[in-house]
Amino acid sequence: MSRKPKLSDVAQLAGVSVTTASQVLRGAGRISEQTTKRVLEAAAKLHYVGNEKAASMRSGSNREIGFVINQIANPFNAEVISGVSDLLEAEGFLVSILDARDDPERQHRHLKSFIRSGRAGLLWVPAFGTRPDDEALLQSHRVPTVTFLRKLDLNIFDHVGVANHEATLVATHHLLNHGHRKIAYLGGTTMTSVRQARIAGYETALLSASESTPIVWDCDDNKMAGVEAVSTLLKKHPQITAVVCNGDMVALGAVLGLQRLGLSAGRDISVIGFDDIQDAAASTPALTTMSICPYNLGKRLAETLLKRLKDPGAPLESVEVTAKLIERDTVGNVHNQI
Repeated sequence: MSRKPKLSDVAQLAGVSVTTASQVLRGAGRISEQTTKRVLEAAAKLHYVGNEKAASMRSGSNREIGFVINQIANPFNAEVISGVSDLLEAEGFLVSILDARDDPERQHRHLKSFIRSGRAGLLWVPAFGTRPDDEALLQSHRVPTVTFLRKLDLNIFDHVGVANHEATLVATHHLLNHGHRKIAYLGGTTMTSVRQARIAGYETALLSASESTPIVWDCDDNKMAGVEAVSTLLKKHPQITAVVCNGDMVALGAVLGLQRLGLSAGRDISVIGFDDIQDAAASTPALTTMSICPYNLGKRLAETLLKRLKDPGAPLESVEVTAKLIERDTVGNVHNQI
């Protein structure tokens, strides 16, 4: 179906009246089990979701943007949200944040709720293992959508991401240039497209160095996990002199974990983060990291959605932001760490 599905389409496919279809989808009336099943199957096939704010959408008065994200508590996400909100609110929009917690089923419920409420546009970090029909659901309802960080297979939405492979390539070469050869990759537990690209950049850099074997060590992307993981990593691989981290939070945890072991980041073990959240510069020692400036990244994301809202027929835009190496205090020469 090339147009947005309507209640009448559901009724026609199910072979019932529009009134009956409406009652089934609202859970009202006394409808037979067989008829209910036909209506629900028809709605699912057409990707129909009732719109509770259809009138406001038709009049163009809706000024609310949804942002479906994962792990709101992560400081990186908080800074991105600030950038998004500051720009969109200046343009007269209200931003509603929904945390999918990287759960595909929770995300699916959020997206359906989003469509029912008739928001003007969507910013979306797809959950790992996103249901294939979620893209079709948004497309069938013609929801102006910009995906963030993780790009989807169908490539039907605008996208703002990060040049992850290039970033960890630069980070790992920075360590190699300081004489390191025993370098581990620390952080993350699922092989998302983002983490996969970052690990690939790290591994590509190691190929250029002799006596360098990749060591990928899983842990949750939070500070406490980093504290615990760096200890177990060094017990298993005591030859390691440096770590490239999946994000700043796990890197800051690793720095703290080293301190608890009586070691110093930059002197005994080198650590590089990823993101450049505010705490990276404020920590002691200050964290060397690959900077993508989360706040500015959020503004770039909001700008991309505004372009789509102003010109729905414009060609799709896909942007990859390049990370910049910020040298601070957690990287040192390998001969100082033996």
